[in-house]
Amino acid sequence: MSPILTPLFSVLGIMLLGSLTQRLRVLPSDTDQVLNQYVYYIAFPAIMLFALAQTPIEEILQWGFIAGYSIAMLLTYLLVAVLSLLTNKNRSDIAAVRALNTTFGNTAFIGIPLLSMMFPGQQSAFAAAAIASLLSVVVFAIVLVTLELYQGGKKQSPLLTIAQSLLQNPIVIGSGIGVLLSALQIQMFDAISMMVKQIGMSSSPCALFAIGMVLAKARATNQHQHTNKINQLMELSWINLCKLIIQPFLAYILLSAFSIKGDYLIMGVILASLPTAASVYLLAQRYQVKAQISAMAIVLGTLFSILTLPIIETLLKAH
Repeated sequence: MSPILTPLFSVLGIMLLGSLTQRLRVLPSDTDQVLNQYVYYIAFPAIMLFALAQTPIEEILQWGFIAGYSIAMLLTYLLVAVLSLLTNKNRSDIAAVRALNTTFGNTAFIGIPLLSMMFPGQQSAFAAAAIASLLSVVVFAIVLVTLELYQGGKKQSPLLTIAQSLLQNPIVIGSGIGVLLSALQIQMFDAISMMVKQIGMSSSPCALFAIGMVLAKARATNQHQHTNKINQLMELSWINLCKLIIQPFLAYILLSAFSIKGDYLIMGVILASLPTAASVYLLAQRYQVKAQISAMAIVLGTLFSILTLPIIETLLKAH
């Protein structure tokens, strides 16, 4: 089996298990909410801290890679946000969540194991996935601030709100500690390192399991009209087109423009081609903005990527 397909099938399997568990009512009905809180505040910050702390700072500071990858994300984000604002005027919260769905790929939980299997023994594979994950966290923080400003009704300065949101965001805090440890070359004690790693590794299955439960709930209670279902399908198609096709295309153009070649070019495009991360659903659920669409986009994107990723990999290696 292709190394690209193995982690994707694993992701789908965990979602399926969550849906089955919800249908059989094995666990309490609010289990998905508990899992969401655990992942958001504890597990996901832990995996970012561990991944970045274990990466040499010179591998993190790949400026050409950072510039090409981040600009591709920014252009995709702006494209989706502008189109969303044209269809849903004054709804910056909806625009932000839609844009996050098209830019925040599963670079940590699929990207890291995927690249390690595609490029065995190469530290650069781990570094590329860590860089992409950190850039995704920055976009995540921007969306978090947008949602806070839209829903919070705060009277204080937007810049102060941004600063407070970043300082209080557990994902940003975990990433910042990881980069600091890497820059200062501080090694965590083995027991602490193992603890942080084990907690962090639980974030992906817990988040995906929760998504499966939510999808089962949504299917049981969904009573939308036919028109709404068509609109929903169009929205999901547009989100996944941008995430699985447009963003990797832009990443290829921009990484090449910054003279990124060889393995790093392949890694960057593959990372940009990954389906939406489960963390997007966590944020959407927390603020009750497009939560169901986000969950369905993750599932459909993961399914579609079984077709798109091998094609993109073949084109990259052929080129």
